[in-house]
Amino acid sequence: MPHSHISIIGAPLDLGQGRRGVDMGPSAVRVANLNARVRSLGYEVEDLGNIAVEQAEGWPEGDPHAKYLPQIAAACEALAGQVGDALSRGCMPLVLGGDHSVAIGTAAGVAAHFRKQDRNIGLIWLDAHADMNTPETSPSGNVHGMPLACIVGMGPAGLVDLLGFHPKTPPRNTIIVGLRDVDQLEKPHVRDSGVRAFTMRDIDERGLRAVMDEAIRLASDGTAGFHLSLDMDFVDPKDAPGVGTPVRGGATYREAHLAMEMICDSGNMLSMEIVEVNPVIDEFNRTADLAVELAMSGLGKRIL
Repeated sequence: MPHSHISIIGAPLDLGQGRRGVDMGPSAVRVANLNARVRSLGYEVEDLGNIAVEQAEGWPEGDPHAKYLPQIAAACEALAGQVGDALSRGCMPLVLGGDHSVAIGTAAGVAAHFRKQDRNIGLIWLDAHADMNTPETSPSGNVHGMPLACIVGMGPAGLVDLLGFHPKTPPRNTIIVGLRDVDQLEKPHVRDSGVRAFTMRDIDERGLRAVMDEAIRLASDGTAGFHLSLDMDFVDPKDAPGVGTPVRGGATYREAHLAMEMICDSGNMLSMEIVEVNPVIDEFNRTADLAVELAMSGLGKRIL
């Protein structure tokens, strides 16, 4: 890996989705012994704690088409600042969500850091969902269904223009892997955006190795490297039951590890985030423990 120091940043945000509990995701992952297990790989680890986020009980939801938008934007801006600071100190940010709307902040922080060097970043989005709704197409108004759209330049200005520029990643360098649940009005956004989406059918037909080879190549092409955004619902609910929005038919335990191992082997990962761990509906913290296992594979743990 290009960094020997890891900065862990918690983002316990749950304003972006309707089902409560993902705000406890960072704690659940830490309880699964993340810090010590990452140190065992030889990294220096600093845990910066959690960014401050507002609670749903303290605020009206606001626009029903983009609920809690100002509060989410403020949290993402704070997260972007911490991510950028970590990179400026030579550390690799490892962000723990929270719902997937935190990715807007993480991507903004990483992109802003490399923008100062006149370089773009790529993005690999491991997820059952495209997360490319906008307020006009979202059936729920939940912002956790919009972050990838915001990252590539579509959606509410307060999120799209976070830190004063867009897109955060060029669509041609933005890759979704594991897609299997897309809203009807969201489909044109995915098809027409220039983002490359690999569905579970692609994985079934081609195999995960071929799909990840292409994903890594596209995300790395002409970029400084890529940010990895891992929604734990990428994995099938049999292995990851405690997630914000589970969808059957996901990646197997071994496929998920292979994806992370290949990402590590590429040497091009600039930052990582793990989101949507919901201990309220988990079984004995299994999903958080798997999240740590996958982080370890992404950071260099090998069988031999």
